[in-house]
Amino acid sequence: MAAALSLFLTAAPVAAQDTAPPRPVTVTGSVALVSDYRFRGVSQSDEEMAIQGGLTIAHESGLYVGTWASNLAGWGTFGGANMELDLIGGFKTPVGNGGTLDIGLTWYMYPGGASKTDFAEPYVKLSGTFGPATLLAGVAYAPKQQALGNWYATGAAAQSGVYTRPGDKQDNLYLWGDAAAGIPSTPLTAKAHIGYSKGNPGLGPNGTSVAPTGKYWDWMLGADLAVKGTPLTLGVAYVDTDIGRRESAYLLPNFSSTKDGGPIAGPQVVFSVTAAF
Repeated sequence: MAAALSLFLTAAPVAAQDTAPPRPVTVTGSVALVSDYRFRGVSQSDEEMAIQGGLTIAHESGLYVGTWASNLAGWGTFGGANMELDLIGGFKTPVGNGGTLDIGLTWYMYPGGASKTDFAEPYVKLSGTFGPATLLAGVAYAPKQQALGNWYATGAAAQSGVYTRPGDKQDNLYLWGDAAAGIPSTPLTAKAHIGYSKGNPGLGPNGTSVAPTGKYWDWMLGADLAVKGTPLTLGVAYVDTDIGRRESAYLLPNFSSTKDGGPIAGPQVVFSVTAAF
């Protein structure tokens, strides 16, 4: 999903904000245009542009609910609206000296798409500030579900529509770490990400897999520029995985760009424009 941003809530005078009590409920959100939607290093938009948006409602108790959405293309046969719609719920609480523990669940939905596409993924995140840097460590574990199963042994089987293992259920584990730090005397924030996936080493009922080759690493290095006086943030990031052509060969042609047959998990520079509110 889109990188976390500072969200702007009201245009009230500073003096009023300083004296007003905290609101019991806050609403934040963002809308972004990205040059490629990369989910855990793999393109979900056929290496083309995507428009994305999210909204979160948080209570002072720490409970929150939210939603996030993006258009999709290529990489499988979701159909319908060709859209990912995530429903999110969780609980945040302070821990230790300035840390935050976040426990929740994401329900991945694909409206109007093929059957057996949706799946649930609980997560736990721990974040905190260390000097100039904000660090986050997370683990997401999706228990066995049909949407994550190994229904097709190869991409060729997926193209033919003949199930190899219909009804198969698999689980998925994702571990990741994020870091961000402001660059002194500039409006820039440097950011980095690394993740490890372990799950279905094949293709699910939609011709996709959350962990396409079973096990792989993904990473990102980039920077964000906050546009002074506006809610806009400009971003650039280098995204890559360690999935090689040989490793992903059995997933072809599903696991490739529909334009030129190139890999959709190879290195890519991704640009973004985000408006927060």
